[in-house]
Amino acid sequence: MEFQWDTDIGCMDIEGLKQKFSALMPALNERSRRLVAAAEAQSLGWGGITCVAKTSGVSASTISRGMKELQTPDPAEGGLDPSRIRRPEGGRRRLAEKDRRLRADLESLVEPATRGDPDSPLRWTGKSLRVLADQLQALGHGISYPTVATLLGQANRKTQEGTAHPDRNAQFEYINGRVKSFQKRGQPVISVDTKKKELVGDFKNTGREWRPKGRPCRVRVHDFLIPGQGKAVPYGVYDLTRNAGWVSLGIDHDTAAFAVRSIQRGWRTMGRPVYPRANSLLITADAGGSNGSRSRLWKWPLQKLADRTGLSISVCHFPPGTRKWNKIEHRLFSFISQNWRGRPLASLAVIVSLISATRTTSGLNVRCELDPGRYPKGQKITDEQMARLNIEPAQSRGDWNYTIHPQPRHKK
Repeated sequence: MEFQWDTDIGCMDIEGLKQKFSALMPALNERSRRLVAAAEAQSLGWGGITCVAKTSGVSASTISRGMKELQTPDPAEGGLDPSRIRRPEGGRRRLAEKDRRLRADLESLVEPATRGDPDSPLRWTGKSLRVLADQLQALGHGISYPTVATLLGQANRKTQEGTAHPDRNAQFEYINGRVKSFQKRGQPVISVDTKKKELVGDFKNTGREWRPKGRPCRVRVHDFLIPGQGKAVPYGVYDLTRNAGWVSLGIDHDTAAFAVRSIQRGWRTMGRPVYPRANSLLITADAGGSNGSRSRLWKWPLQKLADRTGLSISVCHFPPGTRKWNKIEHRLFSFISQNWRGRPLASLAVIVSLISATRTTSGLNVRCELDPGRYPKGQKITDEQMARLNIEPAQSRGDWNYTIHPQPRHKK
């Protein structure tokens, strides 16, 4: 038999071995399968165990055990009795089979993260296998973190993310390079987005908070908008370098004008004082929403902001469907959600206070102010106004990456 070295897994004649094992294994019992796999691994020499494990479906530890049996076949010398063969489905029962609640409890811990909710603290605090094991043990399950890993591999496989854009990876690499370049030059880099709108009033808020026994915080049964209270619209600006956040709490519509106004207020309050020599600003944002890549109303206010501040404003949009990669989601918004969990957002003042009180052990500092401005929908930007933009598209995906420079003074 002629062998060819397979550089992918370091083995010989992969297809031949797969065909051989697929024909043999169904006709063998548990012990015979182990010994056949061990004998094949021995004949292959170095790397044989890995190769056979990949092609036969027998684990590497089982193959190693079979090789020991081949070396000591006599039961009198410590080998296994050939008559002892495990019956079908014999051996210890799997933990998930013995503990009927285990899989359901694990799903309840992991499910909020697997649905792609950017506000889920489970996803964004990187809950580890050990933490999951500790929580399951607190629920009465005798489980170790390697078993958690096995169960997660079986129970949770995220496959439906949507169609990936062909330029997705290239765009991530481009954004990463731009961020590093700006930070190296001491120029500010911010991540921006709108957090989920919140009803203002004594409504139930998700999460739990400790209170004196028998004195729960009473909230409304139904989540209907309270006339005169409305909704709060938090728009966030997160400084990637300084780990600092700015949130404008709007009370009107989430428009591009509101988004740029929030960036302007954040720059005036938290940006310019710490970047006094900055001549450029990098914004990373989603591809849609009030700061979408196709929005004319997003680019026109940015031009005004560039003219007013003298900054060349570069924008990099994340590919469609990748909102959870935006840093502001898991470095700012998730911690705000944790800070106000279980507390009714009874008034705008309460919301501002709770957002401003958000802190983390890594040093996150957040400032929040109310924006009472009105931002009506339906505003239009004409072709003439768009033609006046001093915009420079990047060579790589100019619709996602561009720089808006201040207008020369003689053209003002």
